[in-house]
Amino acid sequence: MTTVRVAYVVASVLLSGVAMVAAGAEFSVFAAGSLRAPLADLAQAYERDSGNKARLTFGASGLLRDRISGGERADVFASANMEHPQSLAEAGWTAHVERFARNSMCLLTGARSHVTTASALDAMIDPAVKLGTSTPKADPSGDYAWEVFHKAEALRPGAFATLTVKARQLTGGPQSPPPPATRSAYGAFIAAGDADMFLTYCTNAELARQENPQLRVVRLPADLVVAADYGIATRKDAATGATAFVDYLRGPAGRRVFAAYGFDPP
Repeated sequence: MTTVRVAYVVASVLLSGVAMVAAGAEFSVFAAGSLRAPLADLAQAYERDSGNKARLTFGASGLLRDRISGGERADVFASANMEHPQSLAEAGWTAHVERFARNSMCLLTGARSHVTTASALDAMIDPAVKLGTSTPKADPSGDYAWEVFHKAEALRPGAFATLTVKARQLTGGPQSPPPPATRSAYGAFIAAGDADMFLTYCTNAELARQENPQLRVVRLPADLVVAADYGIATRKDAATGATAFVDYLRGPAGRRVFAAYGFDPP
């Protein structure tokens, strides 16, 4: 979806109104980095109409889960998978985890790349191609990349070993540098030559392409497609406004904005 179209949808949401709750409350939201753009827009709309402010903290979902488990205060946790919030439910932090959005994996490549959907696996395996991924276990995007590798193994024996050895885990790990505040980390890695292509969420790849139209977004073939289910949970003693914010994200306004940024419904 184009930037103009996203802006139009977000403007419509800002004018549409949200359910009113007690004004003036502030609550904390820990959210997957891939949710930065839509949640920033939705938090603005929610605050505008309700008076309640969501303090947003973005990062790799696994690392955010560890921070919550370690005692940091988060009233809402929006994860790029279901497993991390479910582990908090098992520990008693929340009573319920809901699926609220879906993503999928794509390849982001440089302008000179000629890779297509049909040649995606050949390109990923090619020893001359530097393949970037996120970090498994710390970041669900890395876990989903490894699911792609497992699917590749079923198509071409030996592919899993090749891909796990060559994959450059450039983002999402405990020691990874923080992503740029104003531009895509994935496009930056490709521009710097650290990766020739990046296996990441399709939404991330599209945002990077909007920043730099010379980049290309390549869909994976059907045999390699991996879907990413996003889960959201509210802590049991959440601050005022947090539960209503989650309801808003899962309601019509939230669905419109997520769709504008390329997310699918759950």
